[in-house]
Amino acid sequence: MDVLVESSDVSVLDLLRRLGPQRISQLATAMGVTVTAVRQRLNRLTAQGFVDRRLVRSGRGRPYHEYLLTDLGRRQTGSNFADLAIALWKEIRTIKDVEVRRGLLARLSQLLASLYEGQIRGSTTAERMESLAQLFSDRDIPFVVEESDGELPVLKAFGCPYTELADQDRSICAMERMLFSQVLGENLRLSECRLDGPTYCTFEIQTKNRRPADN
Repeated sequence: MDVLVESSDVSVLDLLRRLGPQRISQLATAMGVTVTAVRQRLNRLTAQGFVDRRLVRSGRGRPYHEYLLTDLGRRQTGSNFADLAIALWKEIRTIKDVEVRRGLLARLSQLLASLYEGQIRGSTTAERMESLAQLFSDRDIPFVVEESDGELPVLKAFGCPYTELADQDRSICAMERMLFSQVLGENLRLSECRLDGPTYCTFEIQTKNRRPADN
C-alpha cells in the first residue's frame, strides 16, 4: 500500500535530494530545528522506507551515521502533480457518457480510499471521523468533527484538498464524498458546500439506508 508522507517530513526529503547524504546535525542546522525534531522525522521516514541510514568510518575519527534517500524516497520528492491533475480532470470532464464518468469517479475514490484507510483509527464512526479529520489537519487542511442535532457526528472541512479542481468542476465534490464514505464505512451526503457560499463543506451521515450501526 502507498504511504502518504507527513507535510512536516517533506522538507527532510527535499534537503536529502538536494544535498545528498547528511548527518542529523547538518539537517538540523539547515532546517533551523532541534536535533530531536530531525531525529523523530528521520525515524518515521526510515520506518516508511523513504530514508536509509549508513555508518561512515572516516580515518581515525569516530564513526558516524548519515542519512540518504532510498529509491522510494527519490520517487517521493521533487514533483508537483497539480498541473497534471488539472489536465487529467479536464479530460474526465470531456467524457459525455454519464455512467462511464460516474464509474470512473467511483474507481478514483476507491483508489484514494485505499491510500487513507490504513491510517484511519477507531472502532466507531465518531472515532474514525476524528482520525480522518486529524489526517487532513496534519496536512494543513483544517477539518473538524461536530455533533449534529441528531447527535450523529458531522465532518466539516474548512479547507479543500482540491481547491483549483473544485472551482472548475463540482463533480470533484462527489468524488470526495464517495471517498469519505468508503473510508468511514458510512453513507455520507454533502449537506453544505463552500461553492454555495459557506466557508466550509459539511458531510453528514445519511440516516436513511444507513449501514449497520457500530457505535
